[in-house]
Amino acid sequence: MIVTFDKEYLRELYVNGRTTNKKHRFQPDVVARYVKVINMMKNMNNVLDLARYNGLHYEHLSGDKIGYSSVRVNNKYRIEFTEKTIGDQKIATICNIIELSNHYQ
Repeated sequence: MIVTFDKEYLRELYVNGRTTNKKHRFQPDVVARYVKVINMMKNMNNVLDLARYNGLHYEHLSGDKIGYSSVRVNNKYRIEFTEKTIGDQKIATICNIIELSNHYQ
């Protein structure tokens, strides 16, 4: 799967393990898990492979987030992304990493 980043700070987190944007600072363990999940996504053939890993909790979002999918980084954070198919290859665009509400814990 091809993974692209919608925002520069998300790419920096993946490549450098930190970001220059002070608004988007995360604990080292969250960044390490973020990188691990992105690497998993890159090694998969398509997003349906994400469903095989129950710990990722791959799901299509609803409500005001319709059109987005997500996987969990941990109990508190998730990666939201859009899915796009080009030919027979799925492309995931990483859109945002957000804090989950207590409802999901």
